[in-house]
Amino acid sequence: TDYNPFKDVAETDYFYKAVLWAVEKGITKGVAEDMFGPTQACTRGQIVTILWRLEGQPAVSSACPFTDVAVGSYYENAITWAAANGIVTGYSATAFGPDDQITREQMATILYRYAKNYKGYDVSVGESTNILSYTDAFDISEYAYAPLQWACGAGLINGMGDGGLAPQGQANRAQAAAILHRFCETLELL
Repeated sequence: TDYNPFKDVAETDYFYKAVLWAVEKGITKGVAEDMFGPTQACTRGQIVTILWRLEGQPAVSSACPFTDVAVGSYYENAITWAAANGIVTGYSATAFGPDDQITREQMATILYRYAKNYKGYDVSVGESTNILSYTDAFDISEYAYAPLQWACGAGLINGMGDGGLAPQGQANRAQAAAILHRFCETLELL
């Protein structure tokens, strides 16, 4: 069996395999030695840092364009790398909001841009996916429409079980691990 150091992650949890995979790969860790914090919010800075670690922490040669990303912070190099590679654009040219809780549509958009702009993958898989069938489809921001179509079509993001997609909902650490695990399996990055 897989070694599970976390008291708050059970084998029956939908995110069990994803959490153990993410920790084993060294792309994320627990909030404490024996706690993963699956229901805790995941931030924009954390998601970008996970992708950066997944890529082997590539070096950056430029300064971070966002003035709200502190020099020397754990996510500074990751966000600088992501901005330089068209993975993130921020809220504006100078604001990224690294400590803001990430929404499900923001996460889909970052993964979409990572797949398309950085990895060069074909992201047309979701073009025929009808996300208008979700009860909250009109809550999707315009920028996130194609990324969510792709994420749903590729099986990375599923509905919430109530007929909705919750695009504006916060992605917690368990959801983030599950989505990233599916993403890496789908794109064969494992």
